Amino acid sequence: MDLALTPELLLQAYANGIFPMAESRDDPEIFWLDPERRGVFDLDRFHISRSLARRIRSGVFEISFDTDFAGVLDGCADRPETWISTRIRRLYIALHRHGFAHAVEVRHEGALVGGVYGVALKGAFFGESMFSRQTDASKVALAYLVDRLRAGGFTLFDTQFLTPHLASLGAQEISRAAYKQRLTAALQVPAAAFDRQKAVPAPAALLARTAEARRHSAGDPAR
Repeated sequence: MDLALTPELLLQAYANGIFPMAESRDDPEIFWLDPERRGVFDLDRFHISRSLARRIRSGVFEISFDTDFAGVLDGCADRPETWISTRIRRLYIALHRHGFAHAVEVRHEGALVGGVYGVALKGAFFGESMFSRQTDASKVALAYLVDRLRAGGFTLFDTQFLTPHLASLGAQEISRAAYKQRLTAALQVPAAAFDRQKAVPAPAALLARTAEARRHSAGDPAR
């Protein structure tokens, strides 16, 4: 891997449908992935179960955006095996500084207990990783992220891979060709903005919007 890898080159990679990983925390090398099957969320079909809705409605978690990007990044890397190497950490911190990487923070009694981060490029959001130190913390983070992406005008939420955890929330797997088509369309949406929503929405508002989006999606035969 070229040691001159920069945040700008990283963004070019995302625009071409590939993303980086490392073998381990201490690995100085980076390899690139372009999976044959890709995980994505349809932003209008995000599924909030009754138990998750109760958790959101309870207000037990405090939600914020981009107040502790490094903390979320480190929370995601805080596991025995991680692909988030020191070099990758530096690159995403730089992307965040330039306004291209964003995080959702979930706190309980002031402590960071969950979150998710990713890269925003025009109308595409590339989810990178998430973590949870309390039940449902990462699911709550995703619910607030999806709501923010819808409000911001994004059209693609790339999860890279499909896991059972993501599938339970409505993510699906599509072919590489279908993904590239969606990516091309999303990169033609220059007006998307992660911070368009401004304030963190109240739980009731988030749940109502999510339910309405699902109703609208289910009633649209063209989808």
